[in-house]
Amino acid sequence: MDAHRTFSVVVPVYNRPQEVKELLDSLVLQTNADFEILIVEDGSTEPCKEVVETFTDQLQITYFAKENSGPGDSRNFGMEKASGEYVVLFDSDCIIPAEYFEHVAQHLAHTPLDAYGGPDDEHPSFSNIQKAINYAMTSFITTGGIRGREKQLDTFQPRSFNMGIRKEVIAEIGGFSDLHPGEDPDLSYRIMAAGKRVGLIPDAKVFHKRRIDFRKFSKQVYKFGVVRIILGKWHPGTLKLVYFLPTLFLLGSILLLILAFFISPLFLLPLLLLAILVFVEALFRSKNVAIAMTAVGAAFTQLYCYGFGFLKSFIKINILGGEERKVLPGFFFRS
Repeated sequence: MDAHRTFSVVVPVYNRPQEVKELLDSLVLQTNADFEILIVEDGSTEPCKEVVETFTDQLQITYFAKENSGPGDSRNFGMEKASGEYVVLFDSDCIIPAEYFEHVAQHLAHTPLDAYGGPDDEHPSFSNIQKAINYAMTSFITTGGIRGREKQLDTFQPRSFNMGIRKEVIAEIGGFSDLHPGEDPDLSYRIMAAGKRVGLIPDAKVFHKRRIDFRKFSKQVYKFGVVRIILGKWHPGTLKLVYFLPTLFLLGSILLLILAFFISPLFLLPLLLLAILVFVEALFRSKNVAIAMTAVGAAFTQLYCYGFGFLKSFIKINILGGEERKVLPGFFFRS
């Protein structure tokens, strides 16, 4: 690194060379270029080194290759080597709007923060499934607005697909744990517990592709439900009512199905009304009937799979008293 920059962008990568190209294409267009980039290849079998090399004359960028140890550890690796005042974390499947760093710099100039996060949105190039999944992950109906919205039902927790942290805070608090997923809210909770200033920068949005099919999406949100119980155990007082709602919805849906089967189909009316509500809001946002119809499936998939994962983890840890690393070993990354 031949020059100090305000921001150091750290991106862990695992077998996503094309997505890295799209990410770097967007970073070339930034209206504020006060940043360096550190690409950390996490033991990929499809490396992105050749892609990165095509940008060395346009960006201050450094490529690192290491053995596979998971995204959290790869971010830690990059953060240790970063030289900027702030370390900014993006996922490799993000596209960054041209004014991103301009918005962040302006916000921090009048509202200093030790850590910040921003919202995510859909890009016009995304598929209908990606746009529907983006709706499910950002709608107040399905998430309570907890993922990067100004109105939300719980304290805002920056997420690692769009997160900035002062380098000195990382040195004090430490980096990501071996929990995965869930390593980013864990770090956010530790930063907040230390009394640091954490906030949302509404204009610092990114376009996040997320999962490209329902199978991957269902697996992802199931894992989110599981780790929420672990986070609640690690950080007492953070397990708010909003996190119980998908499980209550899952159990309520089962009850309604039983009542509909044995008594009257009218008991399915609440589920139908929710589907209509999701469809109307998604249609209003997307102006596309196909996306709105797919969003209904994405919303129910998210609620049911998250709710099931949450319930399973709650039983294993909170009711049966299991130790999380023993009863849920697959949620702790091993090299």
